[in-house]
Amino acid sequence: MTVSAESIESLQQLTTAWRTLVLDHDADADVRDLPGIAVRWADSRFGFWNCITLTEEGAGAELLRHRLSQAADIMRTKKHPGFLWLFEDLLDDEARSTLETTAEQAGLQYAFPGTGMAGDLLPLPEPIHPDLTFTRVGTDEQLQAYADLQSRAYGLPLEEAREGLAGSALWKNEIHAYLALRDDEPVACAATIEAQGRLFVCYVATDPRWQRKGYGEAVTRKALYEGARATGLTRATLHATAAGAPVYPRIGFQPNTRIHFYSLKG
Repeated sequence: MTVSAESIESLQQLTTAWRTLVLDHDADADVRDLPGIAVRWADSRFGFWNCITLTEEGAGAELLRHRLSQAADIMRTKKHPGFLWLFEDLLDDEARSTLETTAEQAGLQYAFPGTGMAGDLLPLPEPIHPDLTFTRVGTDEQLQAYADLQSRAYGLPLEEAREGLAGSALWKNEIHAYLALRDDEPVACAATIEAQGRLFVCYVATDPRWQRKGYGEAVTRKALYEGARATGLTRATLHATAAGAPVYPRIGFQPNTRIHFYSLKG
């Protein structure tokens, strides 16, 4: 079977960007590239910093069974829970048809869906939204506001996301992380980071009280606009949740591979 270049790109963007982000959070994080498995695990209370993914192209059912078992074993050695990201297009037809059963046998449970997306869409016009002003994250207070938006959007305790971002010089100086403010209240956020010649969009969130007003799209456009202006990059990538999937094509992103997120069974 032939795996599309876009699907491979989506996987590589994860492993590249998460290496930077996880090591920023914890210089001693478990960052390894094993046969068929990439580990990007900070063992943080903020579960999105704890990531493992399968990396082989065209994996069959038996290889999938073996790799999922290995991945689950690694996850069991960790103090804090995280997610296995599985890029569906890397599997052959038989492996896809048995995925649900194979994951369950490995001790994994389905958590939520995602979609890899990419596009040659930069530069974008500078975004304007009548309700909003934008500010780049540059202080600890702004970084905490960014973390709190993550917690509210994903239903996490405030302390978890705060721990995940607290004190990061990378987020305050190198990542193009932006808050959308409505009457000086942070209501949405988005960030971009350079990864292998692409601008990778990460950690987009909107306060649930202010959703469906275009705030997430507007601040994503701002992070892309400023990131592209600073780097000169023309291609952008991201991994969308179900909530964000309808938004990003309006900016110019095209879906490529489906992503399945798994956690360990309780």
